[in-house]
Amino acid sequence: MSEKKRARRRKDEYTGPGEQEVEKPTKDEFKVAKWMRANIKSKKTKFLSHNVTYFISNKAVDALLKSKFAQGDDALFTTREQAIEYLDMMLEHKFFHRAKKVPVSLEELRGSAASAAIAGKTTKNKGDDKEHKNTSGGKKEKDEKKDTEAEAEASGGNNGNGDGNISAGAGGAGGEKKEKRKRKIRLDMHPEQIFVDGSEAYIWIYDPIPLHYWIYGLILLLGAILICLFPLWPPLLRKGVYYLSVAAAGFLVVILALTVVRLIVFTLVWLLSYGKLHFWLLPNLTEDVGFFASFWPLYESNYIAEEEKSKPTDKRSKSKSKKKEKDSDAEEDTAPEAIPLEPEKIEEVKEHDADMELRHRNVAGDSATTGNSEDGGENSETAVKSDAKG
Repeated sequence: MSEKKRARRRKDEYTGPGEQEVEKPTKDEFKVAKWMRANIKSKKTKFLSHNVTYFISNKAVDALLKSKFAQGDDALFTTREQAIEYLDMMLEHKFFHRAKKVPVSLEELRGSAASAAIAGKTTKNKGDDKEHKNTSGGKKEKDEKKDTEAEAEASGGNNGNGDGNISAGAGGAGGEKKEKRKRKIRLDMHPEQIFVDGSEAYIWIYDPIPLHYWIYGLILLLGAILICLFPLWPPLLRKGVYYLSVAAAGFLVVILALTVVRLIVFTLVWLLSYGKLHFWLLPNLTEDVGFFASFWPLYESNYIAEEEKSKPTDKRSKSKSKKKEKDSDAEEDTAPEAIPLEPEKIEEVKEHDADMELRHRNVAGDSATTGNSEDGGENSETAVKSDAKG
């Protein structure tokens, strides 16, 4: 083991012919890094498909200048330039590295929304119809929000806003400020690894192990040692552990027996009631619930009538019935289709129409002759009157 450690140290300390020797970080740098991890606000995001935490450079400098490291006679830095140089040295010692912010485009947002929709389609058959409607509505609202945010980001980017927030547009609209929306960004590796005072993002490499991890590890180690020393335990403790193990095994056997008994009771009741009564003892015993909730309620019974059996219970049958109802509604709205007639009936209709036309013509001729006769009588009467006068 010692030889392997020495070989590793030699590899770490080795530098190539054109490379410069990198100094090891000092204790003060570790203290500063630990203080920064605890006091400087950091954000979480994805970097090359890894979950990482990052901080903003100008906020880190502001916080360090107000900290104990910039005060007193033994201050590590007193001015802003000295703090930037110190953080640049910490960057060389691999406490963090620089990353560039890349705004997420509208196509990427739509692609992620499409993938989320595909994932939602795979889980449709697991939920009820109501739950499916709620989830699909929620996804649509989220997609609409993402689209609006992305459009706002694009407009903000064209205006030249580099801080990642969309500020107020026109200044002459009564001094009203529009709501600021955060831009969706992702991080990528920056080619220039230097510390810059600004809104630059720096991803943490230094990740100290928390104190409670050490405590938990120590407890586990002591527990393993105590279990290995079981033969050296006092007889009273060994007897107590034996009884506890027997009780735990008995409890497991009782649970398994209950599952078998409840299944037998269900089948018997179901057969005697011809499938109308569903009776379960401890219905939550095999469900994914808490320990105490699995033993409550004690029983559950559901009586299914014949009418309920005739109703479609499957989701596909429900969807089919809904489609049929929609089709029937559409048929009611539309006009009824014409039924094709037989050729004999068509001839009868034609003959009937011809007879009706002849009747109309005869009636019209009779009315015309009566009118002419009345006109002739009137003319003869007027002639007789004129002769008498003469």
